Amino acid sequence: MFIQNVAPGVHLIQHANVNCYLLEDLEGGTDLTLVDAGLPGVWTELGRAIRELGRRPEDLKALVLTHAHFDHVGVARRLVERLGLPVYGHADERTLAAHPYRYAHENPRALYPLRHPRAVPILTSMLFAGVLAVRGVDLSDELGTSDTVPVPGRPRVVFSPGHTFGHCALHLPERDVLLTGDALVTLDPYTGETGPRIVAGAATADSDLALRSLDALAQTGAGTVLTGHGQPWRDGIEDAVLEARRHGRA
Repeated sequence: MFIQNVAPGVHLIQHANVNCYLLEDLEGGTDLTLVDAGLPGVWTELGRAIRELGRRPEDLKALVLTHAHFDHVGVARRLVERLGLPVYGHADERTLAAHPYRYAHENPRALYPLRHPRAVPILTSMLFAGVLAVRGVDLSDELGTSDTVPVPGRPRVVFSPGHTFGHCALHLPERDVLLTGDALVTLDPYTGETGPRIVAGAATADSDLALRSLDALAQTGAGTVLTGHGQPWRDGIEDAVLEARRHGRA
C-alpha cells in the first residue's frame, strides 16, 4: 500500500505490516529521503512509489534508520549497492545494522504466536516478505541525539532508546509530524494488538527504558504520529503516549 501525503511531503509505503516513509523538502525540488528500509519484499513497491511521485531512483538521496532491526533494514544493502546511498543511524545501532538478527530482547519469542494468535497472520506476511533473508549494512553517517539530519526533509532526531539502545524518532516540526519508528507503534506485530503502545518484549531490549523514552516523544507536541507498524495516529503524540503508558509492557 502506498499513500501519498499522509502528511505534507511525507509518503507512506506499507508492506507486510511494516512502514517506510519517503520525505520531500517542503521548499520543492525532486530529492527524497527514505526513512527505514522495510523487508526485502518492499523493493518493487518502493520503486513504484518513487515513480508515482514523478521521481527517478536517482532522486533518492539518503536512507535514515530509526533503528536497525531486520524489518527496518531489509533493502538497505541493495540501495547502497545500486544507488550508493548514505545510511544514517545512531552509533549504538552500528553493530545491529551489520547483523540485524542479533538484537537484544527481554522475552523469548517462540511462545508469542501461541499466546497471541492474532499475530500469526502478521508474522506470516513478514515471512513471505523475506524476513529470513535480510542482509546487514554498514552505517555511513551517525545520528546525534538532537541533530537536524542534513538530508531532504531535514528531520530532527529525537533520541528514544528502549526498543533498541540507539533508537531515534524523527521530528518534522514545520509539518507537525513525528515519525516514531518502533519507539511507539499502533500495531504490535508480536501480539496483533492495535492502538498506541510500545512493542512487546519479544523484540524490545528494555521495556522500562522504552516507556521512559515516551517522554521525549511527548515533548515534541506533534499532532500527527507516523509509526513503524500500524496506521497513522492523528490525535496528537501526548494522547498516544498516554495510551501507550496505559498498555504498558507486553
